[in-house]
Amino acid sequence: MKTAPLLENHNAPLVLLSGTLCNDRLWQPVTEQLNVSHVRCYSLNNADSAHALASELLGVLPLRFCLAGFSLGGIVALHMLALAPERIAKLALLSVNPFRDAPDNAERRRAAVREAANQGMTRWLTDTLWPRYVAPHRLNDTLLYRTVVQMAEESGLETLARQTEVAISREDHRQLLASFAAPTLILNGAHDVICTPQHHLAIAKAVPHARWITLPECGHFLPLEAPQQVANFMRNWIQESQS
Repeated sequence: MKTAPLLENHNAPLVLLSGTLCNDRLWQPVTEQLNVSHVRCYSLNNADSAHALASELLGVLPLRFCLAGFSLGGIVALHMLALAPERIAKLALLSVNPFRDAPDNAERRRAAVREAANQGMTRWLTDTLWPRYVAPHRLNDTLLYRTVVQMAEESGLETLARQTEVAISREDHRQLLASFAAPTLILNGAHDVICTPQHHLAIAKAVPHARWITLPECGHFLPLEAPQQVANFMRNWIQESQS
């Protein structure tokens, strides 16, 4: 018997927020396995602050939605929670750093944008970010590498500059999670050196009812490194929201 799509009779669509230099390609391997009837993917490229991005999204989304954010998308998701917690039916955070950015990171981040402009996106990403993006045993995964580079090239330098400002100006909204009672999922990779297990422990401590799962074979890019596992955990999370 064919299984009905998740959220088919649910008036809260699934909203997926991508990370830095990412687009819909990030989520495609996951959504192909989720069997979700109402899903919207957003690339965060229209503003240079989490507040502006969150406000823009809240202006176009339905009154209630299920929200999942990856990396920078998780930062924006937390800001949406700060602005309108009553509109979020449930929350999933993947590969997220919930803390404010250290003040001395600002110049380093902006210098990286200048380096990307000088070297070209692919060369810069290959030399600086790719070694930190995935688990060590995936560094020679050509298909994974090409997908990440393709998303970065499609996103472009202007998007990188804007998203860098979002990261610099982000806020710490963990205190709001304590009063957020809806189903909450936290996913991270054991080999993630960008958003470490310690970052996710801080989130889990702020929202005790959350389900926190560490994927032992993954780095930062969970939706591309382990789409089947991510889809399975998100499927359970979606079903929990409907109970």
